[in-house]
Amino acid sequence: MGRTERTLIASAALVLCGCASLGAQGTDDLGVVIERATGSVQVVDQAKRASLARIEGLGDLSHAAIVYSRDARYAYVFGRDGGLSKIDIAARKTVARTVQAGNSIGGAISKDGRLVAVANYEPGGVKIFDAATLELLSEIPSTYGTAGKRAKVVGIADAPGGKFVFSLFEADEIWVADVADPRHPVVRKFGNVGREPYDALITPDGRYYIAGLFGEDGLALLDMQNLDAGPRRILEGYGRGGERLPVYKMPHLRGWAIAGDYAFLPAIGKHAVLVVNRHSWKEVAEIPVQGQPVFVMARPDGRQVWVNFAYPRNSVVQVIDVAALKLVESLEPGKTVLHMEFTARGDEVWISARDSNRVVVYDTSDFRKLAELPAQSPSGIFFTWRARRIGL
Repeated sequence: MGRTERTLIASAALVLCGCASLGAQGTDDLGVVIERATGSVQVVDQAKRASLARIEGLGDLSHAAIVYSRDARYAYVFGRDGGLSKIDIAARKTVARTVQAGNSIGGAISKDGRLVAVANYEPGGVKIFDAATLELLSEIPSTYGTAGKRAKVVGIADAPGGKFVFSLFEADEIWVADVADPRHPVVRKFGNVGREPYDALITPDGRYYIAGLFGEDGLALLDMQNLDAGPRRILEGYGRGGERLPVYKMPHLRGWAIAGDYAFLPAIGKHAVLVVNRHSWKEVAEIPVQGQPVFVMARPDGRQVWVNFAYPRNSVVQVIDVAALKLVESLEPGKTVLHMEFTARGDEVWISARDSNRVVVYDTSDFRKLAELPAQSPSGIFFTWRARRIGL
C-alpha cells in the first residue's frame, strides 16, 4: 500500500470518527432550556441531569417556544423578536436563523417534518418555511373585517391531514390552513367562535382543537374530523356567580392535561383547576388551588397533574392526584416558577425557577429533589420526546 492510499484511508477514518462522535449520544435523552434574559439556550442531558452546552445569539427569548424535527436532532426556536432559529442539538450550534416578523408568539412543525409555521403578533399572520433551509414559502395574512385590520395569531398547532390550525385574537376566529401545496395554502375560516381566543391546544390524537376565550367564560371546540359542523362552545359560564379575580398572567392551554376520561384546564380569573369529561365536554369538578393556574400538566401515565401559578403566588407548584381529584403535594422549587417538563415516562419533572436562576429536578413518585442545574433566567423546558407528539 502506497503513501497516498494510506493517507486517504487515514483521512477517511478521521472523518468517520468525527461523525461517530457527533452522533454517538443520540438525541432521545436531550432537551433544551430557554434562558430568556440572555438570548441563549442550554442543551441538557436528561439521563445525566446535566448541561452539555450553551448556544447564544438567539435574540429576544422572553416568550420563546420550541418544536423539534422528526429525528429530534434539530430544534426550531421561536423568539419574541420574530426570530426563527434552527439549532443542531447534536452539534450544539445554530445552523440557520432568520428574523421573519416584528413579534412572534410561537410556531408548529408539520407532521411530515417538511414545514415550519410561525404565528405572529406583529404584523400578524402566519408564515410557512421550508424546515431544511428556512426558505420562506408562503404567508397567510390575518386580515379580518371590512377595515382590513390584522389580528394577532395565537394557539397554532399542527393537525392531521397536512394542516395547521390557529386562532385570531381580535377577530374572534379560528382558521385551518391546508398546506399540501405550501406555496399556495388553502385557508378555511370559522368566525364568531367567542370573544378573544387567547391560546389553544389540540388533543393528543389530533381530533379536537380547543381555544380558550379571554373575553368570556368558556372555550371554543372545533372537531378536526368534522369541520363542516363548525366550532361550538363548551364550558360556557363556568365562572358565573363566583368572584372574578385579577388575571396577572394568561393561562397556557398548550400544556393542558388529559388523564383517563378527564381533561384538566386552568380557570381564567379563578384559583381553580377545572375537571372536564373529555367525551361530553362538561365540567364534572373544580379543584381549588393556591393561586391562578398557568400551566396544568399531566404526568405521562395520567396519575398526577402538576400546576404552576401566576404572580404573586408563583414560587409554588402543586400536585393533584387524578384518582382522588384532590391536592396531594405542594413544592417550592424557587422564585418565579415558569415552566414544567416531564421526562418521557414521567419518572421525573424538571421545573424552571427564573428568579432563582436554576432548574430543579424532582422524582414524581415521592417528590424528592434529585438535582439542581444553574441557568440564566430559565423559562421554557423542551425535551425531545415532543418530536413524536401532535401539537407539540
